[in-house]
Amino acid sequence: MSVLGAFMVPHPPMIIPDIGKGSEGQIEETTRAYERVADEIAALVPETIVITSPHATMYADYFHISPGKRAKGSFADFRAAHVRFEEAYDEELVNRICLLAAEAHFPAGTLGERNARLDHGTMVPLWFIRQKYQDFKLVRIGLSGLPLADHYRLGMMIQKAAEETNRRIVFVGSGDLSHKLQPYGPYGFAPEGPVYDERIMDVCGRGAFGELFAFDEAFCDKAAECGHRSFVIMAGALDALAVRAEKLSHQDVTGVGYGIVTFLPEGRDEERHFLDRYLSEQQKKVIEAAAQADPYVRLAASSLGTYIRTGKTIRVPEGLPEKMTDTQAGVFVSIHEHGRLRGCIGTIAPTTGSIAEEIIQNAISASTRDPRFSPITADELGWLTINVDVLSKAEKISSLSELDVKRYGVIVSAKGKRGLLLPDLEGVDTPEQQVAIARQKGGIRENEPYTLERFEVIRHT
Repeated sequence: MSVLGAFMVPHPPMIIPDIGKGSEGQIEETTRAYERVADEIAALVPETIVITSPHATMYADYFHISPGKRAKGSFADFRAAHVRFEEAYDEELVNRICLLAAEAHFPAGTLGERNARLDHGTMVPLWFIRQKYQDFKLVRIGLSGLPLADHYRLGMMIQKAAEETNRRIVFVGSGDLSHKLQPYGPYGFAPEGPVYDERIMDVCGRGAFGELFAFDEAFCDKAAECGHRSFVIMAGALDALAVRAEKLSHQDVTGVGYGIVTFLPEGRDEERHFLDRYLSEQQKKVIEAAAQADPYVRLAASSLGTYIRTGKTIRVPEGLPEKMTDTQAGVFVSIHEHGRLRGCIGTIAPTTGSIAEEIIQNAISASTRDPRFSPITADELGWLTINVDVLSKAEKISSLSELDVKRYGVIVSAKGKRGLLLPDLEGVDTPEQQVAIARQKGGIRENEPYTLERFEVIRHT
């Protein structure tokens, strides 16, 4: 078995005595658990340790794997420059992971190194491991903004690469839990924080990796979690393996959650193909949604699907409701894949002769021209869910008190700049949030005078 064990660990710099200077005593339980992790890793005698870190190079649509023969780092950013590391990378294993990714047209590789120095999310685990064990090489991998399914898939590739290179590896999923657990903490308190910590420690403590996919993105953002994607890659590296999971510690005394769980494989288990199960469930939901879609959504799906497959723009089909062909309005088309936004573009006011034409135009734009995302490919079409919002005419308002985030969208304007946010969006709970996001989208500075408009939508799903 190539994957000898996996470990979910935090990375608080203060846990290093030369940084904490006594304050590390607050998290003594975490320190003891970390020391046990180091002992277990030493007992496993791995040739390579793979560490995923939220503080390594990170891209929205790409997994960065650190390249080269070796890397250095220190805790200079934490006033402990004398605590240094110099690590040799396992180039053969890195190259095999990259080869598997290329063969699968999967967005992972060694391109785009922004900072070759080791990050603290990597060095904190190394500090403990190096106290007990020396004879290993390192693979360091960053996270991405891609769906959780892709993080799990990367873990599966790591497992396969280890098997193909006959490499004995240990996987370290580095990541803190919620950063919003206490009012006195550095990030304050959010009610989602303790809920996230309780859920993630329960799920990982049971080794129930399939439940990692059920953590909603907006919920994770509100909890200000750090390591969820790191843990999902770790779970993928343990795909189809029975594991003995043991929760060693969980502390929240600093306002940030620090959890440590160990996972030791105990042979193959074909019932633990969690990605396959998740994708099957998602496919059923997509098929059900498509079967129940109204003419607005079906037209958007037909438009973007035809354009992505053929490069051609469809004509307005016959048999549509008269309101779609005889009425003009602004329209937004929103596309999601595996629960994450994949594209959203629209028009505030009509730019074509009918709502149907507006849908056709904006569905193509949302799927291929949203600057935040790469164009959607034909392979993704079976996983998309689509919303169409038809906008009412905007009306000017004079204050935030006239907004209701569930009912009204908002347009913020200032000196030729304009930002829009649709109503009833997950994670947007107050008019202040709504206006702040719309202002940012429009490039409007916080202290810049602006005007407000509101509008209603009819949402088609």
